Amino acid sequence: MKHLIKRFLQKIKLYDRIEDCLGFIKTIKFNSADYWEKRYKGGGNSGAGSYNHLAKFKADYINDLIKRFGIQKVIEFGCGDGNQLSFLGVPSYVGVDVSRFTIDTCRSKFKNDPTKKFYHSTEYELDEKGDLVLSLDVIYHLIEDKVYHQYMSILFDASTRYVVIYSSNFDSSRVSMHMKHRKFTDLIENKMQRWKLLENKKNDFPYQGDYRKGTYSDFYVFELIDYYE
Repeated sequence: MKHLIKRFLQKIKLYDRIEDCLGFIKTIKFNSADYWEKRYKGGGNSGAGSYNHLAKFKADYINDLIKRFGIQKVIEFGCGDGNQLSFLGVPSYVGVDVSRFTIDTCRSKFKNDPTKKFYHSTEYELDEKGDLVLSLDVIYHLIEDKVYHQYMSILFDASTRYVVIYSSNFDSSRVSMHMKHRKFTDLIENKMQRWKLLENKKNDFPYQGDYRKGTYSDFYVFELIDYYE
């Protein structure tokens, strides 16, 4: 009996220690910028959505928009490792990202292309505008509410004509360490009345359990209402 009691007490102590550890982990504040910097430095890339058939699908649609709208300058917030960019036909391009490592990588990768510039998020000047601004598979990676709201504000302030968002569009609790889905169209409708939804293009590869083959993201194209006024 004494042996059983001792084992029971040991289990209680172990449970308490586990609870303490979990409580400590929950208090650690996640930092999106730090996550992506460590991911790229560790040899990671921008994810399955920026490669292969998913990247081609996105590029085909964006390239069509560029032609249809007569776009001259594109700014992308969350340019990542630049693999998606290699599929795009962009007259003038500015890529912005929170990872210094990946910005250095992109500068090296496109060093012989004078039509492309890259800035760390702290280097980007708010007065630099594009007639089309891109956000591709970024919004659901913005875990922190403050970061999300700042990002959305900068995204729309940077455009003189169009904003193109490729993302999931529903609210969820945190899916993983670096994923949290958001119904961003509610924010735009409530806070950005100068913009209207012009197009909503469903992706050709809906998510069916394998993120390498499909995605929750769709295209949402917003136009500045008073551009022609």
